[in-house]
Amino acid sequence: MARRKSLGLPIGIDLGTQFSCVGVFRNGKVEIIANDQGNQTTPSYVAFTDAQRLVGEAAKNQVAMNPQNTIFDVKRLIGRRFTDESVQADMKHWPFKVINRGGKPVIQVDYKEENKILAPEEVSSMILSKMKETAEAYLGQKVTDAVITVPAYFNNAQRRATEDAGVIAGLNVLRIINEPTAAALAYGLDKKLEEEQRVLIFDLGGGTFDVSVLSIDDGIFEVISTAGNTHLGGEDFDNRLVQYLTEEFSRKYKRDLTNNSRALQRLRTAAEYAKRTLSSSSIACIEIESLFEGVDFRTTVTRARFENLCFDLFHESLGPVERAIIDAKINKKDIDTVVLVGGSSRIPKIQKLLQEFLDGKDLNKSINPDEAVASGAAIQAAILSRDQSEEIQDVILVDVTSLSLGVETTGGEMSTVIKRNTSIPVKVSKPFKTHSNNVTSVRIMVYEGERALTKYNNLLGKFVLSGIPPAPRGVQKIEVTFDIDANGIMNVTAKNQSTGKSNNITIINRSGRLSKKEIELMIKEAERFKVEDDLQRKRLKTRDQLEDYAYRVKFAVNEPSARRKVTAHDKKMVIKSADDVIQWLGLNSKATIEEFTHQLDELQKTCSPIMSKISSGQ
Repeated sequence: MARRKSLGLPIGIDLGTQFSCVGVFRNGKVEIIANDQGNQTTPSYVAFTDAQRLVGEAAKNQVAMNPQNTIFDVKRLIGRRFTDESVQADMKHWPFKVINRGGKPVIQVDYKEENKILAPEEVSSMILSKMKETAEAYLGQKVTDAVITVPAYFNNAQRRATEDAGVIAGLNVLRIINEPTAAALAYGLDKKLEEEQRVLIFDLGGGTFDVSVLSIDDGIFEVISTAGNTHLGGEDFDNRLVQYLTEEFSRKYKRDLTNNSRALQRLRTAAEYAKRTLSSSSIACIEIESLFEGVDFRTTVTRARFENLCFDLFHESLGPVERAIIDAKINKKDIDTVVLVGGSSRIPKIQKLLQEFLDGKDLNKSINPDEAVASGAAIQAAILSRDQSEEIQDVILVDVTSLSLGVETTGGEMSTVIKRNTSIPVKVSKPFKTHSNNVTSVRIMVYEGERALTKYNNLLGKFVLSGIPPAPRGVQKIEVTFDIDANGIMNVTAKNQSTGKSNNITIINRSGRLSKKEIELMIKEAERFKVEDDLQRKRLKTRDQLEDYAYRVKFAVNEPSARRKVTAHDKKMVIKSADDVIQWLGLNSKATIEEFTHQLDELQKTCSPIMSKISSGQ
């Protein structure tokens, strides 16, 4: 898309599931901008009535009166497929209608007495527009340039959709950056760190959860590892509380309110308030007049009850923490600081579980968890706009790839070229040999993922390298190079080393991921099936050893120099044995390691004495 002309100061926007926040860096510091209600954060709500569209505070304030036409949690829809399990699960809790259009979820509302269909990008753009207008009112000038944050584990489709929302909102999106990385920028700049620190960012927001480990040293912010869950946050805790309160109402009054969207929305609002109260109090009172069929609902929820309701969800947050530390190749004791980000990180039980997991390490609560991400985005916006302020002129941000990148080789095996959590920008080359005789072209299939076989990973793109001189298998060498810049744009080149001919493909922002499973479940599946993957790699390696040996002995006995060293009988026996194995391989692609090993042993028994004659010159 064409870039818009830059106007005004660049801003940083934290586009959140429940709340959004905007900031600007000027006069050497970040200023978080209050909305027209005087609040630093704005609800990520959009509402439609018979007369108007409402965004932010006004939309949230009327949600109980107009639940079917008030949209929230759109961040849980953006860039996803309609059939995603998370979308189907969330739809059970939303009062607004989500329908399937071309495999993508869209929202249907009544606006001015007409049905209106909205894509998640459109709704997000309305929230971004609100943040843009908030900044313009504060700064007294037009604004176009912005950095927008997303969860570190957002997949490519979600990132692209978020950028599209920014463009629709009239913003020139300088960059999409990860939320925990932005929070680290805010923390590091605020503390003016002079010595190297390893910082773990624990970012638990309204709908998503991220963990990143960074090294901060003399203005260089280097992401070492990242992990997370794009479907874990305050909304999930609210849902548990709403379910509990709904069941209690049913027990007390023998009435079922689950089909009344207005009553459920009033209950949700009360549950969210109770959740926030329980972060500072051991008990929360809920009073809702005429909740359903004229019945007043009064009850109390203790912190212990809330913790019990969400026990498994709270514990689920520890998995990504452990994975991020392991991927960073450090120990818990090597973490210098643990920074809490996101409103849900205020929950006492989560803090206790995290502290216990990290062997009692103190948790840093020095930055505002609601504003840290927007602050970091504003800093990055200033850096990208070449702001020469002394505070940021030497700041460098180094991010990482979230998934491994590689190409498909024989047997559908994934050959990794760049491992996940590799710092970008990065350029890596890896040589490959042809696997068949006399090939004149090869197809390069580019994948991302952690599984041993490419069929379990995600195809990003493909291209053909032609003009290869015919030769026996393994003679021609192909060098594949992956080159990723700071914006995540990847260029993959394949070059024939003997001719110098090459071809390439450019993959912008690692395009091609369309579903939740293709980004979130890949690592989880890789962990769960690690044993299976290791066995598969070993099986394919054993198969390749057998195939290579068969072709090698055939090639050797056909060499002119072998004619005077081996008899015609020996040559015939070697060729027949090798051809039998090659034919067997074609018919037994799913053979076990033991079967491949047995075939190799038998072939070596036949061929080794003859191969010894060739090599020794007898």
